[in-house]
Amino acid sequence: MADVELTPKFAPFFGMGGIAFAMIFGCMGAAYGTAKSGIGIAGVGVFRPDLIMKSLIPVVMSGIIAVYALVIAVLIAGDMAPPPGQHYSLFTGFMHLACGLSVGLTGLAAGYAIGVVGDMGVRSYMQQSRIFVGMVLILIFGEVLGLYGYITQHHAIQACCEG
Repeated sequence: MADVELTPKFAPFFGMGGIAFAMIFGCMGAAYGTAKSGIGIAGVGVFRPDLIMKSLIPVVMSGIIAVYALVIAVLIAGDMAPPPGQHYSLFTGFMHLACGLSVGLTGLAAGYAIGVVGDMGVRSYMQQSRIFVGMVLILIFGEVLGLYGYITQHHAIQACCEG
């Protein structure tokens, strides 16, 4: 009877919630970073079209945030079908929910940081070219927020599957 209590039929709902939260929040962060940086790039393109290619770095970095969310969503989805003879436990469902929330929310924070820095960074770069290295460094620190969420949750999913 204890096995039935630990593997209720609604447990996969929480795993699917983890997939949804990872994709929704991660892609919202990537979209915000792309949109906010794109506004700055459009402003730069009006006055200095020669700087547009180097100004695309924040947009590329925002797209990577969505890739982190996608990878975690695929990993969670791969664990949704347990091996034959085993059931999808409530613990696994909550673990996948927590993983999806963690990756999604860190992606949202990273996308917001990249958007704000990217917008002002490319506008400042238009006025002073020496700001480029500093802008890229700050963008990297913003990107690392999403990377930390991805790395920790990737290892949590692997530990959940092994145990």
